[in-house]
Amino acid sequence: MTASTPNFIFDFDSTLVSCESLDELAKIVMQDNADAADMLSSIQTLTKNAMDGSLSFHESLKQRLALLKPTRAHLNQLSTQILHHITPSVLRNKRFFHQFSAHIYIVSGGFIEIIHPVAKALGIPLSQCYANRFIYDYEGNIIGLDEQNLLAHDQGKANQVKRLKLSYKNINKNITRTIAIGDGYTDYEIKALNAADSFFCFTEVITREKVAQYADAVIPNLEGLFELCSLSYNPPQIFHKKALLLENIHPYAKNLLESQGFSVESIKTSLPEEILQEKLKDVAVLGIRSKTKISASLIKHLSHLEAVGVFCIGTNQVDLAACKEKAIAVFNAPFSNTRSVVELAMGEIIVLLRKVIDTNNLLHQGNWQKKSEHCFEIRGKILGIIGYGKIGSQLSILAEAHGMQVCYYDIEEKLPIGNAKAIATLEQLLQQVDIISIHVDGRKENHHLIHAGNISHIKTGAYLINLARGHVIEINALAQALKSGQLGGAAIDVFPEEPDENGLHFLTPLQGLPNVILTPHIGGSTVEAQQNIGEFVATRLKEYTEHGSTLHSVNFPQLQLPSLSEYTPYHRVIHIHKNTPGILAQINAIFAQHAVNIEGQYLKTDENIGYVITDITQNYDKEMIVSLQKIEHTMKVRLLF
Repeated sequence: MTASTPNFIFDFDSTLVSCESLDELAKIVMQDNADAADMLSSIQTLTKNAMDGSLSFHESLKQRLALLKPTRAHLNQLSTQILHHITPSVLRNKRFFHQFSAHIYIVSGGFIEIIHPVAKALGIPLSQCYANRFIYDYEGNIIGLDEQNLLAHDQGKANQVKRLKLSYKNINKNITRTIAIGDGYTDYEIKALNAADSFFCFTEVITREKVAQYADAVIPNLEGLFELCSLSYNPPQIFHKKALLLENIHPYAKNLLESQGFSVESIKTSLPEEILQEKLKDVAVLGIRSKTKISASLIKHLSHLEAVGVFCIGTNQVDLAACKEKAIAVFNAPFSNTRSVVELAMGEIIVLLRKVIDTNNLLHQGNWQKKSEHCFEIRGKILGIIGYGKIGSQLSILAEAHGMQVCYYDIEEKLPIGNAKAIATLEQLLQQVDIISIHVDGRKENHHLIHAGNISHIKTGAYLINLARGHVIEINALAQALKSGQLGGAAIDVFPEEPDENGLHFLTPLQGLPNVILTPHIGGSTVEAQQNIGEFVATRLKEYTEHGSTLHSVNFPQLQLPSLSEYTPYHRVIHIHKNTPGILAQINAIFAQHAVNIEGQYLKTDENIGYVITDITQNYDKEMIVSLQKIEHTMKVRLLF
């Protein structure tokens, strides 16, 4: 141990993890108990009183266990869940714990069975973890705790640290050698009883004013500790770990980002641009769906935004060029809800041809009308698909499996699947098919792709389905065609103007028309699709922010990186720049000037930008980063780890 490296004594609850573990155990034990709320409140009060010093720790612990009556099974469940409660600044600085593991101890009034999984994840040896231990009966019920353990008693933490014989102060050099870090009165006691030289009150999870007044320093997060100690450790930039998710994105995304140390705010609706701009001032990752607009005027104000995750297929709501200009990577989910949309389209085809909606409505009104006129099988009918991309081609497969003939129109040449036939023009397709299903993107050229002029070309009595974009069809013209009998029915899932949130009043000229299915933009709204989208996009965001991988980005050069342990003895530096000759040479010249050894380097460019990732040795001059930022045509420099 060097003289400049202190010993760190960490508390566990509300310090290394963002909860009180016995409170979490109580939630598990009482999840099916009718009196759960009252019992949990009692346990939380006992916890608070112990942490503030108004109740002895030993008495608080005994009373909480008496209320809980947990079992080994409950404990096993908590030991798994506790990993999801690691405090954000602890999670983003796991490298610190691995690097200085020889100087880090956990001393807690909690229980080793709960602490061990977190210690293992942080690289802290079990031999340096001191906590209470439960006593079990032969059926696995917890019947008490080891009373011989120092930590089961008042002043137990201080007495345990004294037994470690770590603490002393070099008066001549004024070097603090042992620091207690925690949120509770028992952590302050470690210093008060001369077992540590300093007590730092940790307030990221909770601030206990009665405790903070005794502290040598109050630290709002783990980075605050690094500022007070001279350590050869460079913490990651904090702003890289804040995320905003809008429009009720699947919880998987929030959970995954939080597991990577992000502080995540999740909002169920979209936001107006002026409010969104304020929200994004210190956000690194933004998640949206279809209703949030990311314009060039908004992007120019965003100095910290690193990536945008579009949790749907289309990206027309995002100015991709402006994001690229600002070095903001954008990711979407091009495949994740394909099956959901296709299944809905197939279901609507059958329902329309059998007039299920109309007969259903009559029967709900008490009117029995059993008849076969104008009700058809889909077998042998011709399906015309407009837009033969991911969804259109999959619909083609399912339609053929149901005995339909398939033809399609696309502005790009697409290889047909099965027996599907390409049609040269949109008008030709409209004239010869029985059912039309639209699956185009939201580009401006597709505005009113189906309009009054070409609706007149549609085969009389045909059916129209739109699960693509609301502005693709001229709605008033469609309504007139349905009223006149030009069309036999329609299924519309998307509209030119849609409410921003559920419960708002909605009007369309299609309401009240016979054999018309109206759904509120639910094509991709299945549990499976939303989870798939949440997993896919959140994983891309994680890979980009944690490792620099741009695979599946819609506006960045595609670079898939080899796996690299987060505890590897390297730093990963990302340099994003305008695609100009000579930049890579300048980057490497700066590395050479600062005597930095390159362990690996990766470059990918497109017509606009260059993307360089360099793995370098741990030791580097911080002026090196400044020099990289000063290279002409540099757009952004990121230090990942």
